[in-house]
Amino acid sequence: MTINVGIIGTGYFSIFHAKILSGLAGVKITAIYGTSIEKAESMASKFTHARGYNNLEGMLDAIHLDAVYICVPPMAHGEIELELIKRGIPFFVEKPLSQDNETPLTIFTEIKQKSLLTSVGYHYRYSDSISHLKSILNDQNIGIVLGQYMGSMPKVPWWRYQASSGGQFIEQTTHIVDLLRYICGEVEEVYAVFGSQILSTQDESVTVADVGTVTMKLRNGIVANISNTCILPESVGKSGITLFTNQGMVDWSPKRLEIKMKGSTADYIDTVNPYQTENEVFINAVRTGDPSRILSDYGDAYKTHKVTTAALESAVKGSPVKLSNAF
Repeated sequence: MTINVGIIGTGYFSIFHAKILSGLAGVKITAIYGTSIEKAESMASKFTHARGYNNLEGMLDAIHLDAVYICVPPMAHGEIELELIKRGIPFFVEKPLSQDNETPLTIFTEIKQKSLLTSVGYHYRYSDSISHLKSILNDQNIGIVLGQYMGSMPKVPWWRYQASSGGQFIEQTTHIVDLLRYICGEVEEVYAVFGSQILSTQDESVTVADVGTVTMKLRNGIVANISNTCILPESVGKSGITLFTNQGMVDWSPKRLEIKMKGSTADYIDTVNPYQTENEVFINAVRTGDPSRILSDYGDAYKTHKVTTAALESAVKGSPVKLSNAF
């Protein structure tokens, strides 16, 4: 069975996913949707069976698609997902789900009514180092967790504007928040402090905070703190998560896991590409109708998104924010 895939968006991650998909057996990239026909046709020319479109409904009317990938900036979500849900087309969507909280809630409400197959691009969940980390925690008690996402400001124009990107904690650090949930459990309360230290003084058009720290209390009592910054020079940075347990320290960064126990230290290096795995898993789910291997569907990803938007709310209010269990 050939799976015909459409790609919405023509930026870096659209091309990135399309290249992986085009290498999978029984998968064809057949449609590319862009904000201009020139962008869409330019990307489509890279794939043998693809055509470019600049009208979403026109594309969906013109060609049968078994699945669609949504790789667009945060502020562009909403109508795209709702149109796919209306037509019953499974979709994979890159994080974050939006720059606000209302849009994903509307989308998820519709998904539940249709029982539509979805997957969200929290690719670190598919790392073998994360799988190994989870397996060794079975007999350990976690006390506190520290995470970070430290880097430079992405060059895409929309990222620097709070109204379009949602800010770093929503747009980037969401990966670390998602790992906290995946490894440790659900977040009950957040208290955030964000600041603008450097970037807005260099360029007054920058409206996102460039430093921030968020302290969280989990339902199971674990305390966590995740900090981020985008003030660093390009190619300088650090991201990851460290768990402090009654048996030692477990320190994860992309592609590497270090485990320090009393009298021993062990390193674990990733051997598989999590992007490859998340794509293979989603396509297999579309082909078989079995979503059991998908590690982050839309509903689960919305829980992560709620934490990041609650952090923004806390930073604006200057007070802690409790998360609602219901949605």
